Amino acid sequence: MLEIRPSCEHCDKALPYDASDAMICTFECTYCSDCVENVLQEVCPNCGGGFEKRPIRPASLLEKYPVSTKKIHKPVDIEKHMERIKNKT
Repeated sequence: MLEIRPSCEHCDKALPYDASDAMICTFECTYCSDCVENVLQEVCPNCGGGFEKRPIRPASLLEKYPVSTKKIHKPVDIEKHMERIKNKT
């Protein structure tokens, strides 16, 4: 079951359970679509994988399956991230 993390790891934008702009990688690293598209170039800085739109958990299931309240805020070193992307190709 997905944790549904509450914010973007890079910019710390709030991403509630029903956010339409939340993106996750295969390890559930969570970023807003703006950071994924414009900062990260669609590459996860943690695992190097891609992103998909995070599913929205139905409100009727939130009590039984609550979302995470644990914030992970670790802004990406953009220079290092771009270098990793460049060296991968």
